[in-house]
Amino acid sequence: MRITIDATPLLLRSAGVKNYVYYWLVALRRLAGEAAVRTFPVPVRLGELNHEGSLASGPATLAGLVRLHASNYLRLPADWWSAPGDVFHASQQLWNPPRRTAFTATLYDVTCWLMPEAHTAANVAAARHFAQRVLRRAARLIAISENTRADAVRLLGLPAEKIEVIYPGVAEAFFQVRPEAVELLKARYRLERPYVLFVGAIEPRKNLARLLEAWQSLPASLREEFELVLAGPPGWGDPSLLHRLRTAGSGAHYLGYVPEKDLPALTAGAALFVYPSLYEGFGFPVAQAMAAGTPVLTSAISSLPEVVGEAGELTDPYSVREIGAAIERLLASPARRAELGARGARRARRFRWEECARQSWQFFERAAGGA
Repeated sequence: MRITIDATPLLLRSAGVKNYVYYWLVALRRLAGEAAVRTFPVPVRLGELNHEGSLASGPATLAGLVRLHASNYLRLPADWWSAPGDVFHASQQLWNPPRRTAFTATLYDVTCWLMPEAHTAANVAAARHFAQRVLRRAARLIAISENTRADAVRLLGLPAEKIEVIYPGVAEAFFQVRPEAVELLKARYRLERPYVLFVGAIEPRKNLARLLEAWQSLPASLREEFELVLAGPPGWGDPSLLHRLRTAGSGAHYLGYVPEKDLPALTAGAALFVYPSLYEGFGFPVAQAMAAGTPVLTSAISSLPEVVGEAGELTDPYSVREIGAAIERLLASPARRAELGARGARRARRFRWEECARQSWQFFERAAGGA
């Protein structure tokens, strides 16, 4: 069997979806061989993951984006450019999948329907195009969590029976961080005090304004002992928040974009990982923190309780008071943090890319066979 994966996210500046497609492709090729797993709109060699730029050469990236836009706006199907094999799998940006072969797709989240105000108008329009032209026509769909599956059935009206939940994995580097790597990273980023960490793009859905307010509500003694560290590229939304983060006196140490290779040590070195997001299809940073043995505080909504189970503390992300109280309680209890870190490390073992690839290959075999 041969499959083609829409790898357009690897040509763009992206975070969670790019993370998923990259590690998924690595695991699928390790399982089935590179010849059995091809990429659209151009061949992509999987070097080091860079969220800020394309993983293909400049000419290949340009050719791929031209093909993508021709497919979307000239209504040319994906098989116009190459033979899609036995199954073609759409990721997110493509609106005209092949017409001569079975095609499937991934459901990452439905946040553009639940909270369109947290996205640009262009992103909302693109998500609706993708749902109409791809998700509704696909033979089968992968949802990255039970919550995403349920939301897609409820909000998009998709048939539940054609959606299969296959959890993503966590990169192996998060499971095996060496103490010396943590110390080197702290020195490089000048992290001189114990820190509470957030990782993610600076955008409205991540709820950072409330996190900053909650942090400022903590007793001064705790804020002197610990610092709040935020790592992630600028996204969209309120420019004043980004300006605040970049200004002395914000109450936070903003690192900006941190390369993928530095994230495991940065995450493992945190005293607490806090992620008060208003909606996640899965929540990679939370799963990564658990894999690194870092205690997690996250939101009691969307897929996040499903991911952390009883291995993390949950809070109401709309309540500044509750976020602050949970942070204060955990920082005051090293024993509770150690317990959550150990629980998280155990739970994270279920999120492995090898298992995701194995289940995905079986999914593709069913799609190819029309079962």
